[in-house]
Amino acid sequence: MKVKGFVHKYNDNVDTDVIIPARYLNTTDHKELAGHCMEDIDEGFVRRVKDGDIMVGGWNFGCGSSREHAPIAIKASGINCIIAKSFARIFYRNAINIGLAIIESKEAAEAIEQGDEVEINLDSGVITNLRTNEKFNTPPFPSFIQEIINSNGYLNWIAKR
Repeated sequence: MKVKGFVHKYNDNVDTDVIIPARYLNTTDHKELAGHCMEDIDEGFVRRVKDGDIMVGGWNFGCGSSREHAPIAIKASGINCIIAKSFARIFYRNAINIGLAIIESKEAAEAIEQGDEVEINLDSGVITNLRTNEKFNTPPFPSFIQEIINSNGYLNWIAKR
């Protein structure tokens, strides 16, 4: 599976409180959560993001509370994949559980810039910056994680089995 989109880039330690502020946790509506995604760190994000876009972060992306609302808000906003230097472990697991592809790659996260167009082959693990034609090789997901992502989340994957 390939994903392609434009980059929205953030720094280190983007925590779940800025991904989706706690004042919006009284809803489980995915579109409403998406409407407030990143607003405390980037108030223009929801106006700029398009379906299929890519988010890039630094170290410890998704740190903070264990709320699953954070990856839900990101995915519902239109982001297809997050590339970061590293992820908070519970955020990583929550993202996979909802079918949001996330890739750890220090090299790609450092080289890719805001607004670059990126293509990611999730089957092979190759990330291509279409502006520079630079390629980054990452280990592909194990087959069962690829199946979860392709099923749009763990619950859908289980239901198919």
